[in-house]
This record gives sequence, C-alpha cells and structure tokens, in this order.
Amino acid sequence: MNHSHLREFFHYTALSVLGTLGVSCYILADTFFVSKGLGTDGLTALNLAVPVYNFIHGTGLMLGMGGATRFSICKGRGSTKEIAPIYTNTLYLALAFSLFFMAIGFFFSKSLALQFGADADTLEMTDTYLKWLLLFSPAFIFNDVFLCFVRNDGAPKLSMIAMVTGSMANILLDYIFIFPMGMGIFGAIFATGLSPVISIAMMLPHWTKKKNSFHFIRTKASAKIWGQTFALGFPSLIAQLSSGIVMITFNALILTIEGNTGVAAYGVIANLSLVVVAVYTGIAQGVQPLVSNFYGQGDRKQITSMLRYAMATMLAVSCVLYLAIFMFASPIASVFNSENNAALQQTAVAGLRLYFISSPFVGYNIILATFFTSIEKPLPSHILSLLRGLILIIPAALLLSAVWEMNGVWLSYPLTELLTAALGFAVWKKKMSLYE
Repeated sequence: MNHSHLREFFHYTALSVLGTLGVSCYILADTFFVSKGLGTDGLTALNLAVPVYNFIHGTGLMLGMGGATRFSICKGRGSTKEIAPIYTNTLYLALAFSLFFMAIGFFFSKSLALQFGADADTLEMTDTYLKWLLLFSPAFIFNDVFLCFVRNDGAPKLSMIAMVTGSMANILLDYIFIFPMGMGIFGAIFATGLSPVISIAMMLPHWTKKKNSFHFIRTKASAKIWGQTFALGFPSLIAQLSSGIVMITFNALILTIEGNTGVAAYGVIANLSLVVVAVYTGIAQGVQPLVSNFYGQGDRKQITSMLRYAMATMLAVSCVLYLAIFMFASPIASVFNSENNAALQQTAVAGLRLYFISSPFVGYNIILATFFTSIEKPLPSHILSLLRGLILIIPAALLLSAVWEMNGVWLSYPLTELLTAALGFAVWKKKMSLYE
C-alpha cells in the first residue's frame, strides 16, 4: 500500500464530500425553513419544483466534470496546450445552457408548475419558486464548472471552502428572508440563488495565482471538445436527472395515492436523499482527478487502488448513514413537520426506512459511473446511468405501487439501484480486467 497516495485520496475525498454536502444543503435549507414558515402547502410546492434544480445542477456537473476530466488527463500527459481551449469551450456551453434555462423561466414556469401537479393551493408558490430557480440558472451552472476546474487544478481546499461558504450563506439568508423579512417562497429561492454567486466570488483568487493552469482565451467553438465534454460529463448529468425523474414520477404516483400530504412526506425523503447522494458524489468527484491523472500517466495499479479506496469508504459511510436514518427516522420527519400532521409523520417515517435501503447501491453506481468516465470509457457509464435514471425506475415504481401502494413506491428505488449495481459489477469484471 502506498501511504502517500492513500493520504492524497483522503485529502481530496474529504474536501470534496464537505463541498458537495454544502451544495446539497441549498435545497435542504429551503425545505427546513419553508416547512417552518409556510407549512404543508409550502413543502408540497417546493417538492414539486425541486426536480428542475436537478436538471440545472446536472447540466452544470455534466459540463464541469466533462471539461475538468479532460483537463486532468491532459495535465497527466503533459499536454498543456489543450487545457485553455477545453476550459473556454466549457464556458461557451455553460453560457448556452444558461440562456436556455432562463428562457424557460421567463415564458413557461407556470406551465411547468401545472405539469408537475400543482393545484389551486400550491400553484402560486410552485410557479414563483420555479421561475426564479430557472432565472438563477447561470449562477448554478457556472459555479459547478468553476468548482470542478478549481478542484482538479490542485486546489480542492479552495473548492470546498467556496461550496461550504455558499451553503452557509444560503442557510442564513433563508432565515432572514423567510422570517424577519416575510418574503415567503420567494425569499427561499432568492437565498438559494444568491448562494452560488457567493461561492463563485470565493474562488476568484484562484485566477490571480500564477499556479492557475487554465485560462479563458479567444478561440472558436470546437465541436470535438464539445463532444468530449458531453461524453465524459453525461453520466454526471444522468445521475442528477435520475433524481429529478424519480421525484416527478413519485410525486405523480403519490398524488393519486395520498394527495398533497403524501407529496409533502416525500419531500422530506427526497431532500434528505439529496444529502446522501451528495456524500457519494463527493467521494466520486474526489477520486476523479486522481484516477484521471494516473490514467494520463498510464499507472494502472494506482487506478485500481483508487477505485478500491473509494468503494471501501462508500460502504463504511453507507452503514453509518442507514443505521442513523433507521434509528432516527421519527425525529428526522418531525423536524420538517411543523404542523404535527400525523399522516405526514407516519408516511415519512415508513418511507425513510424503506427508501434508504438503497444507500450502498446508489453509492456503488455513482462511483463506478464516475470511474469509467475518469479513464475515458464513457459507454458503460452511460448505460448504468440510463438504467437507474430512466429504464428501470419508472416501470418499477408503476408496478410496485400498484401492488403495495406507498410501500411499493418506496421500495422501487432500492430495487432499481440494486439491479443496476449488479449489472455494473458484471460490466466492471468484464471490461476492467486490464486494470487488475
């Protein structure tokens, strides 16, 4: 065992997990303060709107992880001339997607709210949250891009500090805007939208240092670089989209089974899931620059070692997380149940204990998908990501909910992740024998 590489792994991973936890707290803070300030209807409206955040954040991660992965590989190979065009083209894509999301916010937020199931009690709040979430999309997307490049440029600590600072600002501003200032649901999304702006400001010193390896240059758009960015970043997009698609599907099913109270209960579970997924994403993103660098150097032994470190860490974390959620399901649900709604409490507690059986399988799938893209093998990663985000989850939810209603809804998620993990293991054994 190379202890210096193990220390490097824990250094990058610990900082990355702290940072991704900070980002996940953007929505979790909204959930807490909205539940306290606006009750069950506010929590329902927030949960109906949150899937759009997954689409925006997923786009930012696709561009950031895709571009930064190529950046790390080029650094490992010593191909420094390729770095500036990669970074610049990533920013071009970030701008294009930002304008697209903003246009949706200007013209279609109310239509989206209705499509997602908002009714007379929740439509106004859902529309407000959606509109401003989409209008703030440039801040979310560019923040994701900058965080990935800064971390992969040998500054994981700065990346972590930026993410955590943005998250802490969000929590503080949520409280100020919702309670003392009485800004309601707009206050929640305004606080969330300002958070990535603050995070970006925290990273500005990185561009003033001579050690900075990437710079914006005047260059034409490159279809080749765009294709590489999409190919390597697509699994990160699907990982986030899967959360959004699961939420949309589950919201629709739960509305027919238990109505708005059931959706509010699912809001507790879904937002806690963002935090759990953030831990696994942090492990995956922490190990990614190390794997890509070793891949660029052709060091197959260290590539395999990094994967083993990541999986062992994930399993240990999964055991602790599920034990904590199982034992403290009732207090967790109570935190978000300001009206002491008995039906919401009962549904949320049962859901927490069943839904998070998925934890180790989710972690395995996220890390394995990121690992494949880190060594420029995106196809297996694409397949695994599509299975868990689209192909398996919807039929599983429809089938199991028809048989066991709410328990079936909760169990469809761990079943999907388990099946995907089993296939992922088979693919890894077949495709990665060269790295043993």
